[in-house]
Amino acid sequence: MRDEARPCVIVPVYNHADAVGRTCQALRRLGVPLLLIDDGCEPACVTVLRRLADAPDTHLLTLACNQGKGAAVRAGLREAQRLGFTHALQVDADGQHDADDLPPFLADLHADDMTLRIGYPRFDASVPRHRFYARYLTHSLVWLNTLSFALRDTMCGVKLYPVAAVNHLVARHPCGNRMQFDTELPVRWAWEGHRVENLPVRVVYPLDGISHFAMWRDNRQLTAMHLRLFAGMLWRLPRLLRRNARMTRSNE
Repeated sequence: MRDEARPCVIVPVYNHADAVGRTCQALRRLGVPLLLIDDGCEPACVTVLRRLADAPDTHLLTLACNQGKGAAVRAGLREAQRLGFTHALQVDADGQHDADDLPPFLADLHADDMTLRIGYPRFDASVPRHRFYARYLTHSLVWLNTLSFALRDTMCGVKLYPVAAVNHLVARHPCGNRMQFDTELPVRWAWEGHRVENLPVRVVYPLDGISHFAMWRDNRQLTAMHLRLFAGMLWRLPRLLRRNARMTRSNE
């Protein structure tokens, strides 16, 4: 008999004082512990997080200074492993992800389940159109760098991580401290031949209207990431082509 999984939800937080309480209230309906990561928040948000952490099955990890979303998620994954969790469901703090769509990410989990479950967004009318169409540039680069359509949308902030395996991967490849993490981690996961499952998530644009995307800094870092991944794909090209050929034959 396979051991049952012990999942948690990790929520990286950077100054979402007005939204994170409602986000946590919705996430508690999942019936699993929450792990909040204070990524160097300002005092008003710290006060909210400490109050939320008083609730049963809610943990708070405080980072000394703001390091970025990727660094916060990595720290949360290390803490999740220390606390004995087998899987961690990453959800953004701003409430943009519909909690009613999250139970399938936790369904039928076993402790040894090595599937990376990734959300792909179903947007409502609140999505800025330039963001909606710009996502497809990233999608195209990801499909090129993996030579596969297996990763439907790496930019979505909802992902279920097999904790130990992902921690092992990021110990070798940190995948960036900021927005790069959401895309680079799944690409490297796919390169290693691990299983991916894509699940839909309804997305609205944030409850508090706060975005921490810095256009010049983050676009520069994302461009450098895609160039690095393209070089990595070229180095792995023979292996990726052989794997794709095997998968094609197995599906015939």
